[in-house]
This record gives sequence, C-alpha cells and structure tokens, in this order.
Amino acid sequence: MADEAVADGPAEPARPQPKDDRSSDAPPRGGGRKDDRAKDAPGGKDAPGSSDTPDGPDAPDSADDEAAEREKERERAADRFKDLTRDPLAEEEGEKEPTDLAAAARARRAGQKQFTSGRDVTSFDRSRIAHAHIGDINVSLDSRRSGLTMRDGPVPEEELRRLRRAHIEPAGYVRLRRALESRRLLVLGGAPGTGRTSTALALLEEVTRNGEGAENGGERVPRPAERVRRAAPEEGVRKLVDQVSAGEGGHLPGTGYLLEPALDRPGTLPPDETDLDQLASALAQRGSYAVVVVSVGSAANPLLAGRYGAICPPAPTRELVAVRLRERLEEEHGDTERDGGGSRDGGGSGSGGRGTSEGGGRGGDAREGRDGALSRLLERAAELREDPEVTEAVGLDDLRPAEAELFASLLAGHLLGTVDREELLSGCRGLAAVQAYEWFAGVDRALAAPPPGDGRTPVRSGTAALFHPVAFRIALAVLGGATHSAVSAAAHLLTWELSVQSDPDSTPARALFCDDPESDLALSRARQVDGTVDVAGAEVKGRLVYYRGAALPAAVLAEVWDRHFPVRLPVVRWLRLLADDPRPDVSMRAAVAAGELSVRDFEHGYTEVVRPLAEAPTPRRRVFAAAALDQAAGHASHRKAVRKVVDDWSRYGSASLRWTAAMALGYGRSADSMDDTLDTLARIGIRDDGELLAVASLNVVRLLLLPECSVVLKRLADWTGHRGEEYQDLALVTIVRLALTDVDDVLDEDPGTPLADRGDWPLLLALAATRPELIGRLADLFWTALNTARSQGVALDALEHMLRSATRKNGRAWTRPGLAALLPALIAEERDQRRLDWLLRRMMRDQDRPLTAEAARALWRLAVPARQRRSDEEESHG
Repeated sequence: MADEAVADGPAEPARPQPKDDRSSDAPPRGGGRKDDRAKDAPGGKDAPGSSDTPDGPDAPDSADDEAAEREKERERAADRFKDLTRDPLAEEEGEKEPTDLAAAARARRAGQKQFTSGRDVTSFDRSRIAHAHIGDINVSLDSRRSGLTMRDGPVPEEELRRLRRAHIEPAGYVRLRRALESRRLLVLGGAPGTGRTSTALALLEEVTRNGEGAENGGERVPRPAERVRRAAPEEGVRKLVDQVSAGEGGHLPGTGYLLEPALDRPGTLPPDETDLDQLASALAQRGSYAVVVVSVGSAANPLLAGRYGAICPPAPTRELVAVRLRERLEEEHGDTERDGGGSRDGGGSGSGGRGTSEGGGRGGDAREGRDGALSRLLERAAELREDPEVTEAVGLDDLRPAEAELFASLLAGHLLGTVDREELLSGCRGLAAVQAYEWFAGVDRALAAPPPGDGRTPVRSGTAALFHPVAFRIALAVLGGATHSAVSAAAHLLTWELSVQSDPDSTPARALFCDDPESDLALSRARQVDGTVDVAGAEVKGRLVYYRGAALPAAVLAEVWDRHFPVRLPVVRWLRLLADDPRPDVSMRAAVAAGELSVRDFEHGYTEVVRPLAEAPTPRRRVFAAAALDQAAGHASHRKAVRKVVDDWSRYGSASLRWTAAMALGYGRSADSMDDTLDTLARIGIRDDGELLAVASLNVVRLLLLPECSVVLKRLADWTGHRGEEYQDLALVTIVRLALTDVDDVLDEDPGTPLADRGDWPLLLALAATRPELIGRLADLFWTALNTARSQGVALDALEHMLRSATRKNGRAWTRPGLAALLPALIAEERDQRRLDWLLRRMMRDQDRPLTAEAARALWRLAVPARQRRSDEEESHG
C-alpha cells in the first residue's frame, strides 16, 4: 500500500491474484498437499473465471452451472468452517455469546495455589498428634475444650502458679482488668483457641490475689487457697447467681468465677442483660468476680454489645513462641549442664579450701559456658524459626497459644537433638490437622443431647445454626480467595445439605438475619482483604476472604473427607450445585477442590463426582469434571489412573465423555507425552465427521503455552499436509483459533514467563513477540489458512482482528511488537502484499470502525520492510 494510494482514497476491493511466477499449484508454506490446496486457493484453476473451460455448444451454460455449484460448495465449507471456530464451551442450545475463558483460567490458577504444599496427601494419626508426643515432648494441643466437659470446682493452685509464670498479656489486658475490677463481671468474647480462657483465668487470679478476703457480717473471711472456681456450663448464669448469693458449697466471699456457657446447644438461650445485672449485684455483695467466656457469634453478640461485654484480643503468639522457646532451652539445656557440672564438682571435693576455690572458679566458668551455649542456641532457634521449609510446614499465619507451645517444644527438641528434621517438619504440619480435627469433632453430638431440664426428647430445630460455622469452614476451604458473599452463599447451601442429611424428616429452618461476617472470620481463622473479581469479563473491586494460613484448606478437606464419611454425600451434592454456578470464580475453584478430594479416595471421587459430571449435557459440568481430573493428575500417585481414564474415554466413550477427555488433555498432564496428547486429540477431533473438532482444536491451542510448543507446531504442519481432509480441518481451525484466542483465555499455569504480561494479546502475536525462533513456523501455518478456500474468510477476519490490535483506542501501544515480528514473515511476496493492501482498504471503508489512513500506512510499513518498499517503487517508476 503506497502512500499515494492511501492519500487518493481506497480502491475498489478485489481478491488478490497469484503472481505470474508463483502458480496456484504451488504447495502452501505450512506443508499442505499440493493438489488439495491448489484448487482451494483464491485465483486457482478451479476459481470462477478460469480460462480452463470445456468446449462444445452447451459448454458455457454447463460451465456456469458447474462454477456456481462449486461456489455454493465453497460457501457451505466456509460456513461450516466458521462454525468450527466458535467457542465450543458456549451452551449448545441457542447461546451465542462466548464463555469467559480468562476468568475460568484465573480462578483455576488461584484455586490450585491453596493446595501446593503437598500436605493434602499427608495423613495424621490423631492419637499421636492430639497430645503431640514427638520424641520426648508431650504437649497438649486441645486448646478448644467443649464447655460440656468442664465441671464445677476450684482451679488448682498449681495451675494458677503456672499461669502466672507462663501467661503473656495480650494488647488491652490492663483495660480488661480495670473493667473487671469496677464492674465485678466481664463477658469476654473470642474465637476458640485464641487464649481467651487463659486470659480470663489470669484476670481472675490477679484480681483475687491481693487482700485477705471480703467482709461477711462484719468479720473478715480468710481467702481460700483455691480462690478461682470454674462454674458448670450447663447451669448457666441464673444458677451461678443462686450459688454466689447462697454462699454454700465452697462459694466463699472473694472468689473468682469462670463460666463458659454452652450457647451452641440447641434449645439453650443466652442470658439477657437482666440476668447479668443480677449476677453483678450478687458478686458485689460477696466481694467476688466473674468472667463469662463466650464464642463470638450471633448468639453471643448481644452480650458482647452490652455494658459487660468486651472482645478478648488474641495472644501475641510471636512473643509467646519466643518465651516458650527460651523456657524450654533453659530447662533442658540447664539440666544437662547442671548434671555435667555436678560430676566435675564432685571430682574436686576432697582438695580442701584450695580445691573449693578452684571449684568456685570452675563453677563460674561453667555458668559462663552455660550462658554462652544458651545464647548460641537462641540464635540458632531464631534462624530455625525463619527457615522457609519450617514456615511452609507450619502453614499458619499466626499460632494460637497451645500451637505456640508445641512449636516451641519442637524447635527446642530439634536444637537439643531429641527431634530430628523429619519429626520437626511432621510435627509442624500436624498443627493445621489438629485445628481441623477440633473444628469438626462431635459437632452434631449436641443434636442428640436433651435440652436443659428435659432428659427425654432432643431438640433438633437448631441444626442450621449448628452446622453453619462448619459449613463456612468447608466452603472457605473450597472457595478460598473468592468474594465473601460467594463463600457465604455457598456455606448456606452446604448448611441446608448438612441439615437435611442430619434430619431428613424435618425441613431445616433458615435463619435470614443471623449472619455475622466478623464472627464467621473469627471462628474460621479467616481474613478479609480488598481485591478484584471478574464480572462479565471485567475486573471490579470486591472483598475476598482467605484462611489465615496456607495449610488450613487442605487440612479441612482431609479432615472432612477422611474422618467423617457420612458428610461425603451432602458435600457431593453441594459440589454438583457449585458445578452449575455461572461464576467461573466459584465453579473452577470447586473443581480444583473436587480433584483434591478425589485424590484422597479416587474410587469414591470418580464414581460420585467426576464420571456423572463428565457425562452431563452442559459444557459447564463437563469442564468441571475435566478440571477435577487434571487436578488429580497433578499427583504422581494418581497420574497413571487418570491417563487410563482419559484414554478409555477418548476411544470408547460417548460424545460427552470424549468432549470431557479433550478438555482434560488440554491441561497437558493427562497423557504420557505431548505426542500422545496430540494423537488423542486428533482421534477425538476427526471422529464422527468432526463432531468434536471445535473442542479438540481449542485444546490444541491450549497446549501451545506449554514448553513443548514447537512439537505442537510441527504436528499442525503435518496435519495441514495430511491426505485426510478432517486432519486438514483440525489444523486450519486450530491455526485460526490461535489468532482469535487471547493469552488469558488459555493461560492455565502461571510460570512468570513474558506471556503472562501479554494477557490481552492474541496468542499468535504473543508467541511471535516472545519466541522469535517460532516466527517462521507461525507465519507458514497462518499463510496456509489464508490461502485455503474454506478457511480464507475466517483467516482474513482473524488477520483483521490482529491488525486492529496494534494500538489501543487511546493511542497507546498494544500488540505492535508482535505484528512487527510476524507480518514481514507472513507478507513476504507480492501476492501477500496485494492481499494485505486489499484488507487494509476494506478496513478503511468499514462504516462502523473505519481505519485511519495514518494507521493503515503504519501497518503497511510494519509488514513491508523499507528496502522492499523502495524496490517496489523503483520498479513501478521504471
């Protein structure tokens, strides 16, 4: 396209004709067969208007009829080809809009990040981990104790002494103590395991420690040795009021009471403000104190919002680990050194005063040596705490007090040689497993327990309220990283399924205004962050929710799937509901989780989830099954089984199973090699007159993002030269789809390559810009599509699509570097230049999106090098 031609206005569009020195019989550059491509090429021997016409009186009419029939056949082939290049993931029944492939790919990548540590296939022995008996370490991990296991009685003085020594005050502790001193009663709210009970005991121990006691009838009553008592949780606040007022059974003046009411039991009502006022009055009369510990949640929120309520800050676990670690090292290392020092002192005991002097000197040296050795151990401990492998094994953003105890013991044991590296890492991984166990152990026992005051009939009307916290934890394990609203909605669906499974004869009640986002986060060790979410192909702001620790999602799924078999059925029904969710952020994350669950029991996962969805009539469900299969194939232990399943489906399965197999193959892990993957995709694509050619070609395109990209391009070239037209169609559709598909649509992995920075580029141009060694092959393949009659129309449209992506609407650069790399190799000869000239003029005449003359000249200069342009101008001017 010369500048003068552009200035004079676009010429009448005309199809490009072959050069004189390049006959239409020349084989296409992509490797196609000479005879097949020659008759399909524009301007070839079979094109309308060819001089090769039959003789005879009826020849003109018969020739015209034959040419018209050939033209109709070419139009039918072009229309069929255009249908093959449409999105195969769109709904079959009349839905023309494309699916959001990019959002699905991003959601799948995000979901996989939750299960990258390998802990999902690790089993933990609860009997061993419960008390963390590792080496010679024995630390209790059950920081969350059910209120029903607590009994009325005094707290031993030994426990209070240990608490004084070990407790680390959280932020705001002084404010809590002053509130307790002034009001006599404190309702302390917090999540289980955060140190709320230890803080309550520390407060009571401190406020009851000073002073002889309280006055009773004008006489001072000595404070009892056991001055802090636990109150029975099932008796509640009203019963405690009676006990404090009566002063019987050890309820002496000046006592501190700890009460943890079981508000989660069905039929149990929380105390109201009047009950608390009565308790505070009774405590004031007796000079006593009380702390009522409750879990944050809808039942306890009115209590925490009242005059006695306060939120318990979490324990500063980093400082707690440091203190515990120092205690362990001082205890263990000090005992060892004292044993050694005693033997040395014993050796010099008979030397009189001089010997004693020397012994004292040796004792001082020993102390200095112990101090120096302890300092070195503490330095090594600080380094070990920050070891990336140890941090990854722990997998928790913050540790709760009991977890900090175990972690410190493990570190100390490793430094002292009683715990090896493998035991250290195994013990660290067990922290998340124990937390998951505590979350789900015996959740529904309360449903079988009689309500207070009735020993006969259980109350089951509270199933929804009881199951919602555990449902939220499961939903967060599956959908972590999605919006809080998506996780909450999924949790409510699962709550319904769990309630129906638990009590199938009753319709569970759905509380409509009981949600408390802050409680959900606190009870599930979750955090909420501001982020973005895909909505209809656009990114919008949203509130995303994650677990506070990478280890928790896999630990939760493992606990639910391995230890609670009756839960599998409602979870499977729930996963099928999520598979139908139109939001890729939900369905793809659920598919990844389904794959992880299948790894833990492949027979069950395949039978109940994967196979039924793989045969479903809707593409969305089949994509779900394919993603779940690929997730299972990511584990070496299950890769062989997945590959056998996919191969059988591709050979003997129904059309739906073959479709699902093609989608699974596109991830690149469901066959033994890239050649096997391509062979299987070709088998699927050419069968039954190309019924599944569209989905096969899409997955060939997805394979081009893998390191074996050159193998895929070579196979495409082979297919273009194949004698079978179905193989040629598979190659041509793939080539055109390569130009129409954006990188984000098929970027399933996130390797950090330059392709990830070109997400909205056509994949063909992104490869040309980032893989210079592939430019020749890419240009040859696309040239073949441009010069084949049945694919020429859609290939020209794809070329126009790429040309328009050179710059953005605001004039900023877009895919210009990719076009600069590809076009010179694609537009190498005069015939190709004439075609480009015609296409640019057509784009300039477009009434909806006319291309400016300046932009057309810029594209022309990209395609035709300056040296060649000068040669053409010299030839045209003589």
